[in-house]
Amino acid sequence: MKHTHNKIIEQRIYNIIREDDENTFVANLVDTFLMILVIISVIVAFLNTFEISTEFKSLLNGTETVFVILFTIEYILRLWTAELIYPDLSPTKARLKYARSGMALIDLFSILPFYLPFFGISVGTLKVIKLVRLLRIFKINRYTNSLTLIGRVLKTRASQLASSIIVIVVLIFVASMLMYDVEHVAQPDKFNNALSAMWWAMSTITTVGYGDIYPITSLGRILSAVITFLGIGLTAIPTGIVSAGFIEQSKVLQQPKNSKLPVITDEMSYCPCCGQPLQNNEHE
Repeated sequence: MKHTHNKIIEQRIYNIIREDDENTFVANLVDTFLMILVIISVIVAFLNTFEISTEFKSLLNGTETVFVILFTIEYILRLWTAELIYPDLSPTKARLKYARSGMALIDLFSILPFYLPFFGISVGTLKVIKLVRLLRIFKINRYTNSLTLIGRVLKTRASQLASSIIVIVVLIFVASMLMYDVEHVAQPDKFNNALSAMWWAMSTITTVGYGDIYPITSLGRILSAVITFLGIGLTAIPTGIVSAGFIEQSKVLQQPKNSKLPVITDEMSYCPCCGQPLQNNEHE
């Protein structure tokens, strides 16, 4: 009887904290509350970097402690209900499998720095480990589709992005070697090797232009102008690829969950329903 009662409680908790788009009102309320906590906790970590009064510092530290306690409870509950995510596994194996998942590791690492001092971790090491708290921002992915959308875009457009990035990298190498040959004699202190020229090429092609290193010869300036125009065109390609991917994946996410119709993407040449060639490909 007690075991059954525990299972009922476990199921109710799982229904509240599970990652599902069809959550109940209470589940959505909890998700919103946790998302607000994540955002505020990141703001608190940001404010802790300022020189502030002792009283305000104590307030921030107290707030951080409350956040850690709440996130710890969330982590324990998710770990406890993991057997409902993997019903085919034993409770222990299900929890171990969940503990190795990406979001579970983010949950763990975001609270770990708070507990490390109790195990005698040095202050110097602790300062570095505290940076891990920033992983909390990725917890938002559990409560919104924003980061999921970015991940889908990068996954579906990976080959196109890789091709465009390779072209940009090749241009950086070529531009750095050319500029080194042109400017090395005139500015041996600035363009002392191809690596220095590569820094110039990266800032020029990406149109950042820090201004710490630049050509002074006529040929170098002409080459710089050509590289700049090429960079503007090439760096716009990944932007266009990502933009098209966002539009496509946004339509996928907006499609009703119960829809049986497949989504037609730009890469398809034939209709997945009837097998007929798509009109936009017939005229190519």
